[in-house]
Amino acid sequence: MLQEYRRILVAIDGSKEAEKAFRKAVEVAKRNNAALILAHVIDTRAYQSFSTFDASIADNARQEAENTLKEYKEYTKNEGLSEVKIILEFGSPKVIVAKQIPESENIDLIMLGATGLNAVERIFVGSVSEYVIRHARCDVMVVRTDLKNETIK
Repeated sequence: MLQEYRRILVAIDGSKEAEKAFRKAVEVAKRNNAALILAHVIDTRAYQSFSTFDASIADNARQEAENTLKEYKEYTKNEGLSEVKIILEFGSPKVIVAKQIPESENIDLIMLGATGLNAVERIFVGSVSEYVIRHARCDVMVVRTDLKNETIK
């Protein structure tokens, strides 16, 4: 019996790796006639280092994320997907992508791009993909190649 995925979560963070994961997720959703959930999590820890929090920084991040998610949703419509949901959250990307969204949305596959962090950054902050792989209760696909299965550069 082949595994059919019904609800696919793809994590969007604006990186090239995430875009490749998104494009592959669209293809997987089409093959499985699945719902696609596009999620972006604005990491609130990034704003804790500012001595005086400027709300306009968070507003700018939110607006940029909304624009990216809208563009991606338009792409999915052009590709023939009918069930697409956008989620924009503030908090810890690791926890929200690995646990909260999969639970609330009944996700059976998470797709995300391979980390763009170097070894030192992974030691200090860890990568979202590593955390999701360890903690998600559903299948996780870390995308390392584009639609032609060529390595992401």
